[in-house]
Amino acid sequence: MDFINSFIQWFSDHPEILMGLGISSIFIFLLSILGISWFVANIPEDYFLESKKRPPKWREQKPILRLAIMFVKNVIGLLLIVGGLLMLVLPGQGLLTMITGLLLINYPGKYRLEQKLVSKPSIFRALNWIRIKANKPPLNRNTTH
Repeated sequence: MDFINSFIQWFSDHPEILMGLGISSIFIFLLSILGISWFVANIPEDYFLESKKRPPKWREQKPILRLAIMFVKNVIGLLLIVGGLLMLVLPGQGLLTMITGLLLINYPGKYRLEQKLVSKPSIFRALNWIRIKANKPPLNRNTTH
């Protein structure tokens, strides 16, 4: 109980920190609404089909561009994951933001994790709801997972 009282007292003594957290929370919330919608709307509709998983030709032809895009994509993905973690305690759609971040970054086993996440009906419905609002066709997925 002492810890909680001292924590509350510390925030009372430093209202600028609380104000900064509130402003950050609003900014992250607005960014998540706009950013997540844009990212989900730009996922190719056949992205989750195993038979369509082939790297595009430009990735082999332009390795410097590929590395630059991969770097930017991974930085944005990490920022979304951190923002999603923050949104678990601050206003915003934390889980959806973290899922979008996980879809952006590169790591071993990424495709298996994506398949597992998209196999959850609530997540798949949420992704397709965003796509419908953006006038994009719904995502296709393998139904064997």
